[in-house]
Amino acid sequence: MAGGKIRKEKPRATSNHYQGGISFHKSKGQHILKNPLLVDSIVQKAGIKSTDVILEIGPGTGNLTKKLLEAGKEVIAVELDSRMVLELQRRFQGTPYSNRLKVIQGDVLKTELPRFDICVANIPYQISSPLTFKLLFHPTSFRCAVIMYQREFAMRLVAQPGDNLYCRLSVNTQLYARVSHLLKVGKNNFRPPPKVDSSVVRIEPRKPQPQVNKKEWDGFLRVCFIRKNKTLGSIFRQKSVLLMLEKNFKTLQAVLASLNGSNGEAAGMDLGDQSMGMEDDDHEMDGDDDDDVEMDEGQGGEFKEKVMNVLKEGGFEEKRSSKLSQQEFLYLLSLFNKSGIHFS
Repeated sequence: MAGGKIRKEKPRATSNHYQGGISFHKSKGQHILKNPLLVDSIVQKAGIKSTDVILEIGPGTGNLTKKLLEAGKEVIAVELDSRMVLELQRRFQGTPYSNRLKVIQGDVLKTELPRFDICVANIPYQISSPLTFKLLFHPTSFRCAVIMYQREFAMRLVAQPGDNLYCRLSVNTQLYARVSHLLKVGKNNFRPPPKVDSSVVRIEPRKPQPQVNKKEWDGFLRVCFIRKNKTLGSIFRQKSVLLMLEKNFKTLQAVLASLNGSNGEAAGMDLGDQSMGMEDDDHEMDGDDDDDVEMDEGQGGEFKEKVMNVLKEGGFEEKRSSKLSQQEFLYLLSLFNKSGIHFS
């Protein structure tokens, strides 16, 4: 109006919104790849064949999905957010790709995954660990998974003995798969940008799968990585560890006695959750806890001596988990099992 002041409107921030008006929620791990060159590089490094059925997790608005459809035979996209599902359907409706895209709406951790040849995904980082093992334990074999992870998590996956980030996650994952680092990805390649950098990792399941009791192996590693830089002799002298192992030992002996000389199949039985209530994370516990109390030389009796003899027999008493290879862990577990000591 004449004689009046014109109020300047502040420009609305659009960095957190897709061009179609969909807002992205950081709390849900929604960080959409916006760099087309990066998308092309991920697809190229995945080594997709024209006959491949591709599993994509968290497709978002479909930037990566489009390139996957161009490279493979079919894309099965699992998406939790109904708004993203509608956007995917809108984006590919009426295109040559529409009949080669199958969208499953739901939580991927609760969804029964179909057969696929390769998985390519930019996932919500908060589901990194459970999703990785869901894929590794998928009932039908697949060639590989190429996944975007938070950088520190990715470095834990590929860490080797002696590395600062070598941990239970490293040993567990590498037992079931060959893992390699492909790309480092800066935060500005996403909309909205996350707070941390990312990495793309290639995971190839081992064939055949290792013949180990999964619960036994996991329970064993949980104990070994209570304090990865302490000696195994110190860890296995801890009162909480010895009490848990002795409880398992006595339970197994009672079962074997009740079977009256059966064929020994009970030795591989599941003794229940005896993992001392430790949280299912990928970091060793830090600091000093009451559970770190070691039994005195005169305490623990015959069972403590039995455990220590296993460590001495294999030359592990003064070794540290942070330096042990996968084969050394497997060998030590076999020595414990041979002595009737179990971890699950």
